[in-house]
Amino acid sequence: MNKVDANALDLKDRVVAINRVTKVVKGGRTFRFAALVIVGDENGSVGAGLGKANEIPEAIRKGREDAKKNMILLEKNDNDSLYHEILGQFGAAKVLMRPAPEGTGVIAGGAMRAVLELAGIRNIVTKSIGSNNKHNVVKATLEGLKRMKTPSEVARLRGKTIQEILEG
Repeated sequence: MNKVDANALDLKDRVVAINRVTKVVKGGRTFRFAALVIVGDENGSVGAGLGKANEIPEAIRKGREDAKKNMILLEKNDNDSLYHEILGQFGAAKVLMRPAPEGTGVIAGGAMRAVLELAGIRNIVTKSIGSNNKHNVVKATLEGLKRMKTPSEVARLRGKTIQEILEG
């Protein structure tokens, strides 16, 4: 997985979660906001970031900037799916992602769906196991996508040709 130059891409973003945090101080309560933002170009580059600020728009802007710094690049197969089944883990969140044939669509829950759609994956079947904390599900999804190997990588590691790998 290569790091991506976020400034060179036409990025779209999606806010997955906004959390209001309250702090009790001498004069009363102060409210701050934390925003979990996913950015991607729908063509293999995707990242997630967390922004915290006193107002929601500022938190979203900070989250977008953080997500641009944490982008990954992934390769997809011919039908915009994964090459193989992946289990991503982060904390108590586990995410199972399976490749699917053309026409299946993105079968995924909210936080995971945002990551997969902005990564450009169009056909996939997923299952979230364990924690349903949005932050951890997003991180588990990205962790799984980072671990995906292409047939050329597998062939290089095994010292075989791509044809030998794909045939069996």
